[in-house]
Amino acid sequence: MSEIQDYSELELNQIKQILKERFGKDLQLDLADAELRLDPSTPVLTACPTVFFKQAETNFVLFKTGESRYRCLFFYKNNEQFGTGKDEYDDLQDCVITLLQVHADHELERADK
Repeated sequence: MSEIQDYSELELNQIKQILKERFGKDLQLDLADAELRLDPSTPVLTACPTVFFKQAETNFVLFKTGESRYRCLFFYKNNEQFGTGKDEYDDLQDCVITLLQVHADHELERADK
């Protein structure tokens, strides 16, 4: 399998704009790599470019798993990880917006408890 290209400046700017619209401020984006199993039927791990950001007590992670392919999750602690219910996205904007919507819904549920 070929190496997955890093996030482009266009992709990073798209993420920054969505986050600024949602939170009303610029958030720091940290770039990293994460090893993921892209095919659940094999134990092979693939290095995937990753964007990490934090808002309040929530950590968010966006994984680039291929050309125009993305995964995402948010977590509070290592044992409190949440996805969106969709394994992979082919549109970065859809991935980020859905992640933020699921997080907002989760925060409302937590507040009701």
